Amino acid sequence: MNSHWVEIDLDALRHNCRVLQHLLGTGTKMLAVVKSDAYGHGMIAVARALHQQGVGAFGVAEVHEGVLLRQAGISGDIVVFLGTGWESLPDVAHHGLQPVVFDREQVAEISRFACAAGIRLGVHLKVDTGMGRLGILPAEVADFVSFLQEQKGVYLAGVMSHFPQADIPDSEPSREQNRLFAEVLKRAGSAEGSGTVAHIANSAAMFRYPDMHWDMVRPGISLYGCYAGDGAWAGKDVLQPVMSFKSRIIQVKDVPAGSGVSYGYTYVTSRPSRLAVLPVGYNDGYLRTLSNRAEVLVRGQRASQRGRICMNVTMIDVTDIPGVCAGDEVTLMGTQQGRRISAEEVAGWMGTINYEVLCLFGNNNSRVYVAEKK
Repeated sequence: MNSHWVEIDLDALRHNCRVLQHLLGTGTKMLAVVKSDAYGHGMIAVARALHQQGVGAFGVAEVHEGVLLRQAGISGDIVVFLGTGWESLPDVAHHGLQPVVFDREQVAEISRFACAAGIRLGVHLKVDTGMGRLGILPAEVADFVSFLQEQKGVYLAGVMSHFPQADIPDSEPSREQNRLFAEVLKRAGSAEGSGTVAHIANSAAMFRYPDMHWDMVRPGISLYGCYAGDGAWAGKDVLQPVMSFKSRIIQVKDVPAGSGVSYGYTYVTSRPSRLAVLPVGYNDGYLRTLSNRAEVLVRGQRASQRGRICMNVTMIDVTDIPGVCAGDEVTLMGTQQGRRISAEEVAGWMGTINYEVLCLFGNNNSRVYVAEKK
């Protein structure tokens, strides 16, 4: 057995999907964001589980991710957020992917390829309504869409944007951005029945702003049981965490008061102590910034991390937890005997966000998919 692993609870994933589907009702489509290996949860397993729940669209960052989904038998729309270059167009065409466009030369290349192949390819136009990232500016939309419509072999499957502040207490920035998006859609000629899908809402906007769902929403972090920001706006804890991070103790030893622990002796025992050693470190995504900050769960109790976290090893203080021995399971993130360490708590110790925690743990450790609870 691996000495450290992440557990992925697909039942929790399905639960979260049902929560979001209930939130949407029947009038709005869901595009599940499964980029970056589904935030570390495993893109193929996640997409299959969501597809079984009726999700008919998926979002990936790059073309190769969309190819993997198709090879795994995933049908439905697959939107490629970072678009495509000429070299990837054969894969886009063969697997029926829908790239995002934000440059005229992109559109022209897609048109040339599609005409040569005798096919039509759908694209999603990215408009920067306030994110300051990818996308054309709202003032450019009308001319850009006119240019796109002149290109043979290409059609406008969607118009999209992104909220940068949907999770903050002040709702006005997002409301103003949504008003701008409505203007964008008018300039793009998108109307009900046109076949062009409008989408801007992320996980936070799904919960906070039902009037901003438009034709389709793009949940990511909420599918995996976490909230964007502090989640206070969600009202109640309705989502279930999908990922846990676990290890096993490889040594327990008693040390006297005054013993230094790990590099630099950033922690020195103030009393006779019992330390346990875990075979997990920053190589496994358990970053050095957690040193002397993090806590873990052992035998259902919290234990403090001590000393600097090493590349492959970390130490915890189990002095006040009776009976701890080598082989005991340790939960670095997740629930053990009714007590929980959340991704948000780990993110706070790490000085980052829950998104990064999931990617770090999920993409740097073996995954174990929890059996269905029947």
